[in-house]
Amino acid sequence: MTGTLPTAVDAVAWHVRPALTASLDRLTPMMRRVSGYHLGLFDREGNPASGGGKSLRPALALLSARAAGASAERGVPAAVAVELVHNFSLLHDDIMDGDTERRHRPTAWTVFGSSAAILAGDALLTLSQELLLDEDTKGARWAARCLAAATQRLITGQTADLDFETRDDVTLDECVAMASDKTASLLACASSIGAMLVSASPRLVAGLADFGTRLGLAFQLTDDLLGIWGDPEVTGKPVLSDLRTRKKSLPVVSALCAGTPESQRLSDLLRTSGELSEEDLRLAAKLVEDAGGRAWCEAEAARQLDAARDGLADSGVPDPIIAEFMEIAQFVTSRDR
Repeated sequence: MTGTLPTAVDAVAWHVRPALTASLDRLTPMMRRVSGYHLGLFDREGNPASGGGKSLRPALALLSARAAGASAERGVPAAVAVELVHNFSLLHDDIMDGDTERRHRPTAWTVFGSSAAILAGDALLTLSQELLLDEDTKGARWAARCLAAATQRLITGQTADLDFETRDDVTLDECVAMASDKTASLLACASSIGAMLVSASPRLVAGLADFGTRLGLAFQLTDDLLGIWGDPEVTGKPVLSDLRTRKKSLPVVSALCAGTPESQRLSDLLRTSGELSEEDLRLAAKLVEDAGGRAWCEAEAARQLDAARDGLADSGVPDPIIAEFMEIAQFVTSRDR
């Protein structure tokens, strides 16, 4: 991602990072060390560090509390909980994908071993529920149920993504449903969980969750475009990386399902055995574009963002809060290509 971080993200450093660090004290020393390293809070020896991700999900959680008329501080337990679940998934993803670097340093499993990283992910997942239920309010129980449901959907989406790797008949509806589960479900929860925690109205919570769902889809559409046409200096991946692995991404599936001669040529090319040459990869990218996959993704991402903004307004979210939500939305979907 490029550009200045959204205003709402600045609040995370003040409100969430200390609470996130403190939450790890509930874990065993080994799990605390592995989790803290993965989160960017510690170095590999357990000393304080200043790394970490962009904290977009915690920022959304704090904003959702403010959208309900509460202070950002009231949303901190929800913000910490959703960040813990997000990082549970990343710990496991890194192992499943064999990724050796995250946030510009070695992944936790390469430093501490796969078993320790898996257990650390499990520890973060259970800790997220513990933190919410400690609040012991009706709103906290609502938030905990939402986070558990979002986690189940995230796992469902990951399972579908794995299944797609061995299938040649993936439909666009299936691909959108997978993205809704794998990516959008947790963003929908993050965008509404702070409001749940402070017992906001169901109408407001539903509007905030719809915003997060649409933001998640726009985010995934953008990410999939970057997976083919992204600048390696921005994405950290080789050009055409998703085509190299024959990933069933949204632009690829859109192109394959378009029913054009280019769709058939792309299907035949991706079904060939052996590694694709650089010439094959460039041809595949051209076929995806010629079959309309790129244009569909760009138009659909823009449509989702427009609908996200309209939904916030219809739900009664104050204009200044809408502006901060949309600042985050523009940030995560306007990465350089």
